[in-house]
Amino acid sequence: MRFRLIKPTFAPGIALALGLLISTTAHAAPTTDELDTWLADKGLLSQIQQVRQHVSLKASELVVHAIGFLGVPYQRGGNTVETGFDCSGFVKAIYEQTVGLVLPRRAEQQAAATQNIERKELLPGDLVFFNTMRRAFSHVGIYIGDGKFIHSPKPGAEVRVESLATTYWNRRFDGARRVDTGTDDAGPSVAAALRSQVKP
Repeated sequence: MRFRLIKPTFAPGIALALGLLISTTAHAAPTTDELDTWLADKGLLSQIQQVRQHVSLKASELVVHAIGFLGVPYQRGGNTVETGFDCSGFVKAIYEQTVGLVLPRRAEQQAAATQNIERKELLPGDLVFFNTMRRAFSHVGIYIGDGKFIHSPKPGAEVRVESLATTYWNRRFDGARRVDTGTDDAGPSVAAALRSQVKP
């Protein structure tokens, strides 16, 4: 199977996290006020406002959508809100549902399939990788700005936001990657890597 673009969906994760009443036939997107109230309760409103102002609409949507899954439990091998997420399943689901891009399933495959960038170049929506199992690229999260990232960390934990400056994560930082979300301007090396990493 080749990597492909699919029609993105936005509301389910955010609606679930907000505890909003949603229809059984269609998901209703929360209003901006409802979302801002919820983000303020989480201490993330000012950060998201900065993201909205300084990055592309696509990156802003991706970060807001990812934050909508705060509190979803970790599940090894999981890649849906119903089953829970592991780290790479969370990243895969966010990119698929928000920008319609199907990334490889495993963290090391995601690292190989995307564009290497310097830590100082990180922008919201970029991927951050860590060596947490004594092997390269064994953990992945999504950078959300202001030195913070969102991820599904480990069994018994939930999707959460943490700082890259924390001693544990700073010591294990293994690199940053950027995902080309456009179809026309994606570099050939990234596109080729995606094709090679996503297997039937």
